[in-house]
Amino acid sequence: MRLLPAILLLLIFAVAPAGADDVVPRHGIAMHGEVKYPPEFTHFAYVNPNAPKGGAVKMAAIGGFDSFNGFIIKGEAADGINMIYDTLMVDSADEAFSQYGLLAETIELPEDRSWVAFNLRPEARWHDGKPVTAEDVVFTFNILVEKGQPTFRFYYAGVEKAEATSERRVKFTFKPGDNRELPLILGQLEIMPRHYWQGREFDKTTLEPPLGSGPYKIGSFEANRTVTYRRVADYWGKDLAVNRGQNNFDAYEYDYYRDDTVALEAFKAGEFDMRLENISKNWAMSYDIPAVREGLIRKLEVKHKMPAGLQGFAYNIRRDIFKDARVRQALAYAFDFAWSNKNLFYGQYVRTRSYFDNSEMAATGLPSGDELAILEPYRGRAPDEVFTREYQPPATDGSGNIRANLGAADSLLKDAGWVIRDGKRVREKTGEPLDFEVLLVSPSFERVVLPFAKNLERLGVRMRVRTVDSSQYIKRLETFDFDMTVFSWGQSLSPGNEQRNYWTGDAAARPGSRNVIGIADPAVDELVEKLIASPDRESLVNHIRALDRVLQWGHYVIPHWHLDYQRIALWDKFGMPEATPLRGAQFNAWWIDPGKNESLAARRKRSGK
Repeated sequence: MRLLPAILLLLIFAVAPAGADDVVPRHGIAMHGEVKYPPEFTHFAYVNPNAPKGGAVKMAAIGGFDSFNGFIIKGEAADGINMIYDTLMVDSADEAFSQYGLLAETIELPEDRSWVAFNLRPEARWHDGKPVTAEDVVFTFNILVEKGQPTFRFYYAGVEKAEATSERRVKFTFKPGDNRELPLILGQLEIMPRHYWQGREFDKTTLEPPLGSGPYKIGSFEANRTVTYRRVADYWGKDLAVNRGQNNFDAYEYDYYRDDTVALEAFKAGEFDMRLENISKNWAMSYDIPAVREGLIRKLEVKHKMPAGLQGFAYNIRRDIFKDARVRQALAYAFDFAWSNKNLFYGQYVRTRSYFDNSEMAATGLPSGDELAILEPYRGRAPDEVFTREYQPPATDGSGNIRANLGAADSLLKDAGWVIRDGKRVREKTGEPLDFEVLLVSPSFERVVLPFAKNLERLGVRMRVRTVDSSQYIKRLETFDFDMTVFSWGQSLSPGNEQRNYWTGDAAARPGSRNVIGIADPAVDELVEKLIASPDRESLVNHIRALDRVLQWGHYVIPHWHLDYQRIALWDKFGMPEATPLRGAQFNAWWIDPGKNESLAARRKRSGK
């Protein structure tokens, strides 16, 4: 490289920030602390590095698809489309939040994480053979912010600029503020080829198979019916440590079904190979079939240590009838979880009480120590109960007799100005009825909602049930066109920037965000920002617990239930690694076991299945 004059070098060092010369490239990065795997690691501990390649796996998808562009808000993207793209870094499934280089061979960042640079691997290639460059990364970031889903603009709001400093080095400079997670968020960026998208309209849906650099590419498809991804034989990254023992199937085929009930019957008939079961009744009753009894289909319960997040009946507090927290709290007394768990769920579930359940981050007891210090500035701005009571959702004994709960609900509603007239709950001043609709996408959930509606009738409240198809459901959620819906917020082992999209006022005003509730509370906004700026794990946990308490006592959701294991049904043709990481079963590390596959085929032929 060209040598710089001595005087210029002196000037550079004179203005360089302290410690800038200490920034050295590294192979991985952790959110807090150090990474688990050293630079010379050969594979993740939860894979079989000698897993055989080959075979095809069939999967089910629900609804339909009309686009291969999953980066924009228009259209419905095909399931599995992300498999055609590589990311800069790869998350490790057995650490809270650590990443290792994929497209990026190394990563550079200073101690204060005010910027990050990724050094791309020289061997990284697109499927057309052209190299992946820093310009591709800059193009991807800019196009997502300019024309991608609104979530991208929000998610990357802390980035000041992206620039290619050389052919294979890209640098992201951050806006002032503490945001330790931004380097890892950018590591998750799925990179697109600049040369492919030139001359094409990025903000339009398309069924032209796009160009990628990942382990799979689109092989064949029929819109709204099926799509097949085939493994790239000469995939540039197949021998990398982060990929070894993964991407083992020669093909993934996704077949689309009208709804989950049809998909279940198709699975039992052998139309696809693996199913994650989310319905307790199905798990308890629907697999009592010869194929299970004969061992052709296996039922697995795989333990994991992931936060459960929260699923529940979510209020849209943009609606006037739900603006008063007392109304929201009152209606929660009419949901009888214990009865539902006993009679509908076969006792499989645990009641959810935290937005971060099944983890150390869930707020329990009363706040103390550092957590209390975080909350002190919010006295008078957060609900008083945050400081005086442990949140627990209303409980019952499972008998179906919830008279005491309905009495508590009646008192809250009367305090909020809602009274009974002619058997109906109405606003005392205007006579407006307490009447609302719950929006569903799955008919199977009606069995949960209808008993809830019956209990609300006893309070004089009318809850109507509306089940719509997936496209209508998505559109209505994106535009916040609902009164109440069933919604879930997944949580990682290291929550961060995504919390802005879940709970803040900016997200509440932005169509397509996951703040479907409409929370616009400055106290919540501040807690989210402080959470993101947490300098270490202990601080992060305390800030999350503080946020959890404020959300709990806002009564924004009637919480449902959760499991600490995955329910997986599969036709017995797969091999699996012995180790299960924190995040549970990693399907990408499975493989077709030749012996099992041959045996399964023979047994199915004999039994006519």
